[in-house]
Amino acid sequence: MPSPEPTAIPPASAPKPSALKPTFAIPSSLGQTNKIGETKTQEEVPHVAEVKEEPSYSGAEPVQELVLTQDMLDQAIFSIQEVYRNANKNLELTLLDQEIQVKQGEMILMVAGSIQEDIALKMKPELVGLVRKFTGATTFSITIAQQEESPDEKGKLYTSTDKLKFLREKHPALMELQRKFDLDVDF
Repeated sequence: MPSPEPTAIPPASAPKPSALKPTFAIPSSLGQTNKIGETKTQEEVPHVAEVKEEPSYSGAEPVQELVLTQDMLDQAIFSIQEVYRNANKNLELTLLDQEIQVKQGEMILMVAGSIQEDIALKMKPELVGLVRKFTGATTFSITIAQQEESPDEKGKLYTSTDKLKFLREKHPALMELQRKFDLDVDF
């Protein structure tokens, strides 16, 4: 059975520019495929010599390590606090208002309780970036340490008499008011 001859489509009077790639007729035999492939490679493929460029790794300068010191942190702490202040992050500011020590490139944040510890853990990545930005330090770490609560020296105030004595010591004018207005305080 002879294969039908492809019918020629009359060319359009003026081709319109299109973003689509031009189409071609599907060849009906292997011979036509080889013929199309040979003409395409001869017409479209420019002869370019292959040049392989090896990447050079020797051009990068080594980064000088700068270890964080207490002086560097003391100079930059206000700027770091200002970032948190502008972002209305008051819980983080309370941690930064406490004493921060730097020992051998290790920044020690003092926290009081598990709530502050959770806040410190959440703010740690952002704080690392801010310290690097404002101090220029490249080598440091942040450690979170629990503060020991100082025991109350005067003890708890259980009775009303203890509370009154404490307030008299704290505010001496209270004794003067008691005497002036002849207040009798019996509990």
